[in-house]
Amino acid sequence: MHISAKVDYGVRALLELASSGGPMTGEALATQQGLPVKFLGVIMNDLRRAGIVVSQKGATAGYRLARPASEVTLADVIRSLEGPLAEVRGLRPEETAYNGPAEHLREVWVALRASLRSVLEQVTLKDIVEGPLPPAVTNLTADPEAWRAHRLS
Repeated sequence: MHISAKVDYGVRALLELASSGGPMTGEALATQQGLPVKFLGVIMNDLRRAGIVVSQKGATAGYRLARPASEVTLADVIRSLEGPLAEVRGLRPEETAYNGPAEHLREVWVALRASLRSVLEQVTLKDIVEGPLPPAVTNLTADPEAWRAHRLS
């Protein structure tokens, strides 16, 4: 899975909001995480349209989470910034069809999406800020093999 800069920056900004307890300006969020201000503005606008953050004007101007950090999953953030968790040529995995030796490939794509969901729909902003992460995640990261990069040989 490729995690874009847009998603990485968006999650990091949301984690700042989750830990701040109050509204923060886009500039403050960018400064705290070392992010480009203009790009973060675009990201925050997408998150606002998706209902993950709200923006407020006035003396307490800035962004704040639209709902508690315990209710915002990583899957919510990724979907709001990039679309579905798994796509194959612009199709949802269950919409694909293959013949011959590739007949069972659709099942692999559906399983891949289910695997992503098993992590991304369980981890909330609160989990990351406060810990601990859900057992399904800590079990995966406890395996030393999870930390090793696999390269083509």
